[in-house]
Amino acid sequence: MKTNRLGSSDLDVSAMGLGCMSLGTAEAQATAIIHEALDRGINFLDTADLYDEGRNEEIVGQAIRHRRADVILATKVGNRRIPGKEGWSWDASKGYIRSAVKESLRRLQTDYIDLYQLHGGTLEDDIEETIEAFEELKREGVIRHYGISSIRPNVIREYVQRSGIVSVMSQYSILDRRPEESILPLLGRAGISLIARGPLASGILTDHGSSKAQRAYLDYTEAELTALHEQLMSQTTLTRTLTQTALQYPLADPAVAAIIPGASSLEQLRQNIAAARSQPLSALELEAVRETSKAGRYTLHV
Repeated sequence: MKTNRLGSSDLDVSAMGLGCMSLGTAEAQATAIIHEALDRGINFLDTADLYDEGRNEEIVGQAIRHRRADVILATKVGNRRIPGKEGWSWDASKGYIRSAVKESLRRLQTDYIDLYQLHGGTLEDDIEETIEAFEELKREGVIRHYGISSIRPNVIREYVQRSGIVSVMSQYSILDRRPEESILPLLGRAGISLIARGPLASGILTDHGSSKAQRAYLDYTEAELTALHEQLMSQTTLTRTLTQTALQYPLADPAVAAIIPGASSLEQLRQNIAAARSQPLSALELEAVRETSKAGRYTLHV
C-alpha cells in the first residue's frame, strides 16, 4: 500500500486507512478486520471517543495492543457525554480535552496518540484555549500531532491560520465535492493534508450501490442519485470498477493524504483495498467524473 506524508508531520500514512466507526461491537469480527487491514499494508486507523460510547476505542486498543508500533493511531475529542443523559454536548475546553485524552489512552491501551483530532468545532469556541490544550499535550508527548475533523470552512480557516494542525478530516467524494470549493486550495498552500472520509458515499459509489441510492444522501433526491449512479457506471471500463473510481477520485488531489472508507466485513475490506491499489485516475477519467457530478446537491457550511 502506498504511503503519504501527513502534512508537515513525521507520519507516513497508508493512502487508504481504515475508518473504524463501522466495525460494530462484535469484538471477534472487528478484530479480524483490523488485523487483516494491518496484514495487507494499512497502517492508519481512525476512531473516536464518541463511537459506540467508547467501545470502539476499546476494541481498537485490544486489537492492536501487540502491534502498536505498526499503527498510526488517530482518535477524536470534543463530544462530551453526560452520565445519566442521552446524547452528548459540545465541549472544546482545555480542561475537558486534557481529561478526555486520559480516558482515550486507557481505552486504547497506549501511552500516546499519533493524531488527536478536534471532533467538530465552532467559531463560538475559545479557539486559543483549544489550541493551547493540544499544544500542551504535544509537548508532553501524550500526542504526536493534532488536527481537526470538520466540514465548516470558516472554522477550518481559523485553525489553519492560528494552530499547528497537520490535517483536516472532512467528507469528500464524487457526490460531495465541497472541499474542492472551500478548503483544498487553502490546505495545499499551507502544507496541511486532507483526510477524506466517506469516499464511497455510504456505499452509493460502488458497483452494487444502486439499491443504496434509494435512501437520502445530502440534498440529492432518489431520482438524482439513481441517475448519477447509472451515469458513473456507464463510464466504468473493463479495467476499472466504480468502487475503484470512487476511491481514487479524492486521492487525485495532492492535498489528500489518505481516504478512510469503513468496513463492516472482511469481504468489504478486501474489495476496498483492491480498489485503492488500482491505478490513479487519468486526466480524461477525472474530467469525465467531474463533468458528471458538477451539479452537486449539498449545502456549504460556515
